[in-house]
Amino acid sequence: MEQGAQPFDFGRKVDPKTFEERIQKGYEVDPSKYLKEGWEIFKSRAGEFIVFTVIIFAITIVLSKLDVIGSLALTLITPPLYAGFIIVVFMLLRQQEVQFKDFFKGFNYFLPLVLASIVSGILVTLGFILLIIPGVYLIVSYLFVSMLIVEHHMEFWQAMETSRQIVTKNWFSIFVFVLMLTAINLVGALALGIGLLVTIPLSACLVCVAYREIVGLQGSAELNA
Repeated sequence: MEQGAQPFDFGRKVDPKTFEERIQKGYEVDPSKYLKEGWEIFKSRAGEFIVFTVIIFAITIVLSKLDVIGSLALTLITPPLYAGFIIVVFMLLRQQEVQFKDFFKGFNYFLPLVLASIVSGILVTLGFILLIIPGVYLIVSYLFVSMLIVEHHMEFWQAMETSRQIVTKNWFSIFVFVLMLTAINLVGALALGIGLLVTIPLSACLVCVAYREIVGLQGSAELNA
């Protein structure tokens, strides 16, 4: 993880050669492996994952009652809040000691995360307005944007394009993986919504494991599940 990240840094340009091999040679996608390892990660800190998810839900409920100001605030704080899951999972994959305050370190990457969220949201919306299929393509293609920003302190547009190029190499397999994540969260939502306290952080764990396997995560270790 890039050291010295500051909330209002735009991020940095990363040498494209870092990802050239994945983009050119491709990779295999193994959702069952991601599910197995992701579940082990979630179980190792289940209480903290659930408490942080409750905090996110509480903030969302409060801000949603504030009309325009609340909507703007949610737009600004949601990306760094959810990036907290990524930071903690990356630390666990590196076998580093985690403290609860680490969940809030997504705000160290505030500007690139928010810009990526806004711009990708606009592009996905335009994709759906045009022909639907471009919107679906972009939703899947931007799966690793936040991970690239957190791992490399990458500027938002390069993160979006790098994620898109990597995912496009094996887009349909990643699409199936995203469908699995959607199904997991649908089950969580059907359980009176309470299940989302588990399925949302679990999904983050799965995506982070997928990122490690597909893109690569410096200093990470495979779990002995």
